[in-house]
Amino acid sequence: MRTTRFIRLAAAVMTLSLVVVGCNRLTTNASNTPPPADKGVVKIAVNPWVGYEANVAVVAYLLENELGYKVELKKLPEADSWKGFETGEVDVILENWGHEDLKKTYIDQKKVAVEIGPTGNNGVIGWYVPKWMVDKYPDLGTWKDLDKYAALFKTPKSAGKGQLLDGDPTFVTNDEALVRNLELDFAVVYSGSEEASIEAAQAAAKQQKPLLFYFYEPQWLHAQAEFVRIPLPPYRPGCDAVPAQVACDYPEYLLDKIVRRDFALKRGDAYELIENFNWSNDDQNEIANDITNNGLSPEQAAEKWIKGNRVAWETWLPENS
Repeated sequence: MRTTRFIRLAAAVMTLSLVVVGCNRLTTNASNTPPPADKGVVKIAVNPWVGYEANVAVVAYLLENELGYKVELKKLPEADSWKGFETGEVDVILENWGHEDLKKTYIDQKKVAVEIGPTGNNGVIGWYVPKWMVDKYPDLGTWKDLDKYAALFKTPKSAGKGQLLDGDPTFVTNDEALVRNLELDFAVVYSGSEEASIEAAQAAAKQQKPLLFYFYEPQWLHAQAEFVRIPLPPYRPGCDAVPAQVACDYPEYLLDKIVRRDFALKRGDAYELIENFNWSNDDQNEIANDITNNGLSPEQAAEKWIKGNRVAWETWLPENS
């Protein structure tokens, strides 16, 4: 009888231990327990804008702390990231903006990469001005009205024309062709980075300085200041097929994920997590804002979001994790 009771007691203790371990698994690995055993390395491209960095921060955190992978971050421009699929330097691009030419080269022709679905983010590219300009100049409604106000946008760098401020020259842009083909009295000037464009936009909004600039969504800045998109000639399929002849607006992008074919063929749990990764513009902007304005590192911003959004990211985990 004592032996039976002892066995029952031991079984109860074991069951309780398993429950505690299970609960700990559900309440970490964000992030107070050791990560799972090392499973290898996942190489993720990091393109130069903070929204992309937000994607990477969350996915990398989960790969390391929930699934037990090491993550190598490769800071690369967009086109160079695609080259990494061929060399093996890159396994994953986490936010692709169109790039039909690169898809044709690396997916269709060289067959070293594959698409694995949307990120959930809706991408918008266009020309913007601070809202105060539209309030002050109500006939500044479309691209056709820009030349009337070209003098307002002149800067020392725009060679006597109105300035259209673009960002990093490696970003997706048709702006030089657009200015030429729409016969606008403007010159494209590159700020050099997302950060520099944001600083110029913030100053234009706060100090009421005229500014026409290339910008996009998702981007945290739209929650802090108001900007108005200036419509270009409507986009239609194929109107941007020949880059030198583009005379239409940018399409809306359903941002997607691209991975190296060999990485996809393994169908491991890292692949499953990345395939399942899907969130909103607001999610991305929250983390990007924490990184840019609230003094958090990408890892800290990711951990903060993960702790507050368990219901969302647990659906990304492989079933057997």
